[in-house]
Amino acid sequence: MRLESGTVEFIEQQRVARLATVDAAGRPHIVPICFALGGSTLYTPVDEKPKRGHFTSLRRLRNIADNPRAAVVVDDYSDDWTRLAFVLVRGPAHLVRDLAAHAAAIVLLRARYPQYLAMALDDPERTPVVRIDPVHVLHWRAAG
Repeated sequence: MRLESGTVEFIEQQRVARLATVDAAGRPHIVPICFALGGSTLYTPVDEKPKRGHFTSLRRLRNIADNPRAAVVVDDYSDDWTRLAFVLVRGPAHLVRDLAAHAAAIVLLRARYPQYLAMALDDPERTPVVRIDPVHVLHWRAAG
């Protein structure tokens, strides 16, 4: 599925999103993420920011392994509620295993977040990247 240009523009203006995954029993798990778009594909790394334990124990990665259904919400909040907007992207999530695809995702992420230039992100065994392929996209904006 291709994202509409207005949706891409809105997503690229936001700095953080929330990734929702679901475990095998249907329990949801939501975390804030850094992300980049490559075409209509959304990428998010498991970077060097502090985590609770080794990345292999992260619930989001365990959930994706058990159940690839995921959702990402990118929103723009304002106290002026006539300016509220969000994009909800649903689709399968998986780890990027191909070395060239991982490297391309890291290039996108480093271009978006200068902090990533100082992080060792190039080894997919140490720094996994999650890919979400949109199947359903909802773009909502308050009437105003």
